Amino acid sequence: MFISISTTGTAERPATDLGYLLHKHPGKAQRFTTSHGEAHVFYPEASEEVCTAALLLDIDPIALVRRGRGRSRGGSSGAPSGAAALGQYVNDRPYAASSLLAVALRTVFRTAMKGSCELRPGLAEQPRPLRIVLPAVATGSAEKRSHDHRSSEERGHDERPLVDRLFEPLGWTVAAEPIALDTSFPEWGDSRYVRLELSGSLRLADALQQLYVLLPVLDGSKHYWVAPDEVDKLLDAGEGWLADHPERTLIIRRYLHRRWSLANEAMRRLELTRLAEADDQEAEEIDNAVDISVDSSASPEPEPEAEPEAEAESEAEPKPVSLAQQRRTAILDALRAVGATRVLDLGCGQGELVGAMLKEPRFTEILGVDVSSSALSTAERKLRLDRLSERQAARVKLVQGALTYTDARLKGYDAAVLCEVIEHLDLPRLPALEHAVLGSARPATVIVTTPNAEYNVRWETLPAGHVRHADHRFEWSRAEFRAWAERVAAQYGYTVSIRPVGPDDPEVGPPTQLALFHISAAIPAPTASPEGSVTR
Repeated sequence: MFISISTTGTAERPATDLGYLLHKHPGKAQRFTTSHGEAHVFYPEASEEVCTAALLLDIDPIALVRRGRGRSRGGSSGAPSGAAALGQYVNDRPYAASSLLAVALRTVFRTAMKGSCELRPGLAEQPRPLRIVLPAVATGSAEKRSHDHRSSEERGHDERPLVDRLFEPLGWTVAAEPIALDTSFPEWGDSRYVRLELSGSLRLADALQQLYVLLPVLDGSKHYWVAPDEVDKLLDAGEGWLADHPERTLIIRRYLHRRWSLANEAMRRLELTRLAEADDQEAEEIDNAVDISVDSSASPEPEPEAEPEAEAESEAEPKPVSLAQQRRTAILDALRAVGATRVLDLGCGQGELVGAMLKEPRFTEILGVDVSSSALSTAERKLRLDRLSERQAARVKLVQGALTYTDARLKGYDAAVLCEVIEHLDLPRLPALEHAVLGSARPATVIVTTPNAEYNVRWETLPAGHVRHADHRFEWSRAEFRAWAERVAAQYGYTVSIRPVGPDDPEVGPPTQLALFHISAAIPAPTASPEGSVTR
């Protein structure tokens, strides 16, 4: 198994700088031990004009068999037992570039992959003309496009070979020369392998990271068990290029050997990183997995002290209904009243409302959206989505997204719910959410609930002037909420009514306030996005 990396240079910028970047001296031949054989690094040529570094991986087939991953596709679990036994010994592992070569690259050129060059500061950050040659590479099996994240219009009819689809979007010029099955018998045609040559100008660290990910993707198999830590390896190596790659879904799933749970986790984390970068935040800042099932800083509404003779009777009373449950009941009542069947739960958190809607057959399609990947993972677990019947599973989908971005996935629904969501946004970002939901998605009904700040005085354990949850950026009085709701309704062509949720205190009102927006056909939708809104 062989790979060569070449670059060109001048007297001012010699090609032999490649030795500094790879941390391997051009005048030496070096040997490294890997778990499946010996890796040899040497330089066939090294001058100011041209420098080539080569890595030869000499696979130990016995070690490969002993580790149980030597079998080829002919020796897969679905093959006859005889083929499986033979496949352990007769396979392409010692010759064709695969995950074995990717691991060797990471082992031998670990520092180079990090983009570090202490002896020549700044050198690793400079793009270089590179030419990478792999004598034998699997072209990859045909992939179904049903799992592609793009629409049919976006995909078009891209039937190019997989090697082109993987490397060309990264700026490489790809030359793939088919290898004949047997040159003595040309009528047999070509094999599934090609001689691959990549040419381009980019940082060496980026080139190595891309090869580390894409060689196993091309091969479609791995020589070791794919554990959860492979998600971290993939995202580390894919930093800066994987999120924008048009084939990122295919790359993630093939790299993780089609372990769907790991692939879904990787895609969520990648989307979270992209959203964080767009908002100029750290991923941890927006992936806060806020639990809004209870008001975390609040105690239940105080009850009058029971008379001594009434204590036994009070103990037999049913447990009070939580405010979170009262909110869900009010939302479900409103959804039933308007006849909504296809519903968006925006900021779905850990899926409490989604779970409540799943219990009612009237809700035929439920889309839960949240920016937090950890919250979505918790929701999947609590809802037991992997155990639902096919009919039930078809009714619900959880996706990652930021509500301050317009999103085509949100269009066409009967109703949208924002349950205890708006108060978690900074006020300057609120107009972007208003436009994304009421201006762009435009469901016929929008339900918004938020705390009533006036009621906070009824929470005995909440200090004066404090909000109910540490992540709340604001809490509105009844007058403030009504003014906001009426302004937004008028701006986006809706009518609105305000309802109480929970006990309606005659002095301070209810603990939660609900705005019910109905689209008005008499008022046209706005055509312009407000300042600060973003389109995905």
